[in-house]
Amino acid sequence: MYLEQLSLTDFRSYAQVELSLEPGVTVLVGSNGIGKTNLMEAIGYLASLSSHRVSSDAPLLRFGTDRAMIRAKLVRGEQSTVLELEINAARANRARINRSNPVRARDILGICQTVLFAPEDLALVKGDPSSRRRFLDELLVSLIPRHAATRSDYDRVLKQRNALLKSARSGKFIPGHESTLDVWDQHMARAGAELLHARLELVERLGPHLKSAYAQLTDGSKEAGAIYRSTLQGVVDDDGAVPAEALVAVPDASGQVPGPGDLRLLSIEQLTERYVQAFASSRRRELERGISLVGPHRDELELVLGSVPAKGYASHGETWSMCLSLRLASYYVMLDDARTGGSAPILILDDVFAELDVQRRRKLAAIVSGAEQVLVTAAVEDDIPTELAGRRVRVVPGGIDVREDR
Repeated sequence: MYLEQLSLTDFRSYAQVELSLEPGVTVLVGSNGIGKTNLMEAIGYLASLSSHRVSSDAPLLRFGTDRAMIRAKLVRGEQSTVLELEINAARANRARINRSNPVRARDILGICQTVLFAPEDLALVKGDPSSRRRFLDELLVSLIPRHAATRSDYDRVLKQRNALLKSARSGKFIPGHESTLDVWDQHMARAGAELLHARLELVERLGPHLKSAYAQLTDGSKEAGAIYRSTLQGVVDDDGAVPAEALVAVPDASGQVPGPGDLRLLSIEQLTERYVQAFASSRRRELERGISLVGPHRDELELVLGSVPAKGYASHGETWSMCLSLRLASYYVMLDDARTGGSAPILILDDVFAELDVQRRRKLAAIVSGAEQVLVTAAVEDDIPTELAGRRVRVVPGGIDVREDR
């Protein structure tokens, strides 16, 4: 799959811009602050309905406007698809597929698939656990769009349950509310189990690719890995931890009892039951603090190099290699799906090469150069390795200089 045409209206700095693209490598060159990243951000937003730079939609609208439009033409084999996404300040975002009637924005998830590398990726290693949870969930939705509803359902139930716990902490909780909390426990256990089950499967798929990608980018002296830490295992947060011995073991289909660290072997139903037990065990602490202490919203994806955590121990170069390896692992997982009927993702490298030493630049370029479509941004063309020979596009204030397009 590749992006053939991108059109933006009132998106970020652009009142209107049109960008024609083609398969292979395209490098967008322009001074810092000129708007290159805005173009890449729009493509990434079309794929994930989120920005890699900001957490809300408001900054995406050109100042003084109340909506922005992203239009794109995607080509897969002999088939082309036109997507239109309207980002609104005061109402829900809407989308169109091939100029049909408007649909919910999330109905277009999975049509445009991207893997985006950016300097902000350093947060995947150096940032707090929420960055790594977001990485997993966005990849999950890209691979299986229905999990957008899984995430949404969990967030909704978590919000309602937290509101009830907060009312208890403020003294507004009455005895009758205990049964109401039991009901929300059941809802949150089911929603949390579905999300946890999906994450565990994804981490298992990512593992071998992460190890391979890190070896490709480095001298291979250290092995990269990822370990999913669930609050069900009682290892994430001392305040919110549920001791493993407090959980009643749930037999699997063969009658065996998985240990507390064997969550990936459990079904959604078994995970649901474990969450119900965990909520009961932590009820007193949650009422005291007014917040949910157990659930996927407090889980951690621990990244390791050799025998130590990457966070706090990795050098700057190792940190960058780990970040790049996570994105490459995402790409390889998507390629696995593409071989069974999915689409190969568009690779976006947004101002990444300026952050890398020469050796890592060349290794990364060699790895991605064979992708169906690679979009690269750079302030200095000399930062781009020769392995990424291809079309060059000059970005100027407000748009594209077609005279420089070559």
